[in-house]
Amino acid sequence: MKSFQHTIGSEEELLTMIGTPSPLAKNKVIPFIDAHCRSFLAKAPFLVLSTSNKEGLCDASPRGDHPGFVHVLDDHHLLIPERPGNRRVDSLRNILSNPYVGLLFVIPGLEETLRINGKAQIITDQELLEPMQVQGRVPQLAIAVEVMECFVHCAKAFKRSGLWQPTSWLPKENLPKPAVMLAEHAKFSPEDVVDLLHDSYTKRLY
Repeated sequence: MKSFQHTIGSEEELLTMIGTPSPLAKNKVIPFIDAHCRSFLAKAPFLVLSTSNKEGLCDASPRGDHPGFVHVLDDHHLLIPERPGNRRVDSLRNILSNPYVGLLFVIPGLEETLRINGKAQIITDQELLEPMQVQGRVPQLAIAVEVMECFVHCAKAFKRSGLWQPTSWLPKENLPKPAVMLAEHAKFSPEDVVDLLHDSYTKRLY
C-alpha cells in the first residue's frame, strides 16, 4: 500500500475532525422491515450487494430485476433471487466465508436510498424459489438475509452526481466501451466479446 504523509489513525481523531451525527442520523436505524421499508422494497428494481470474505477482501455486486423482485418473508427476513450470471459467484463464495452483508436499494428517479445490513445464507428451498420465477424459470438459489439494520440514506450523493438528471449524462458516443475493456483485460478479440455479451444479454437473463 502506498505510504501517505497524513492519515487518520483513530476513531477519536476522525470524530474530532468530522463531528458527531445529528439526532436524526443517530436515531434513524431500525432492526426490522417495517411498512415503509416494505413499500420501498416493492418499488425497487435494483440493489447493490456488499460482501467480504473471512480475510476482509470486499466485493460489491449489482442485482436487478422487476420492481419488487426481492421478496419479504417477514419483518426480519428477505430473499434475493440469484439469476444466471458469469458463474464467478464472488458474492456467494464470500457469504459462505463470512455471512454479513450490506444492501443498498435504489429506485430510479428517487435520490434517497434504503440500506439494509444483515446476515445471509444461500438457500435452495423450492417452495420459496418458485414464487420468484420469471419467464417460467425458477432460480436455482436465493440469498436469504436476516435483517439487522434498516435505514434511509440521504440524497446528497445523488444530488452531487446529478445521476437522475439527463442533462448530466454523457452522449452515447462518449461512454466507455465495456466490450473493448473486457477484450483488453481478458485477452479476447473485441468482436468475440461483442458476440458473447450479446448472446448472454439476449439468451441468458433468466
